[in-house]
Amino acid sequence: MPSFRFSHPIEVRYADLDPQRHVNNAVLFSYLEQARARYLQHLGLWDGADFDAIGIIVAEASATFLAPITFGDRIAVEVGVTRLGTKSLTLEYVVRGGDGGERATGRTVLVAYDYRQGTSIPVPEPWRNAIAAHERLADSAEASSATP
Repeated sequence: MPSFRFSHPIEVRYADLDPQRHVNNAVLFSYLEQARARYLQHLGLWDGADFDAIGIIVAEASATFLAPITFGDRIAVEVGVTRLGTKSLTLEYVVRGGDGGERATGRTVLVAYDYRQGTSIPVPEPWRNAIAAHERLADSAEASSATP
């Protein structure tokens, strides 16, 4: 698992729990989504208002549940780009408890997408540059994968 340069705190709400008294598995994906949105805002890639301008669509999402998250836990979701392709990027996540222990990990593959045209597009150069700089990738061309 890579080390991450961005972390977003999450408040575990009572409504997030299931009958087993831990965070429901579907809610974990909401936590990843919230961290992803904050990551994009942190990098200046999305203003948080214009949803047509966000320019990505989730193509794949997965999670591994390692330990229960319960009401009152202080958690944070760490996130970072681990692959920057021609038309897509991969983000990986670690959900940590207040003790620093891993509670879950996750992965999403995002495709650069023009919502107005309804089609995938190459990852925009400003995104590529901002991600490469933040993640300290050698350069955006080297960070590109041969696959989309």
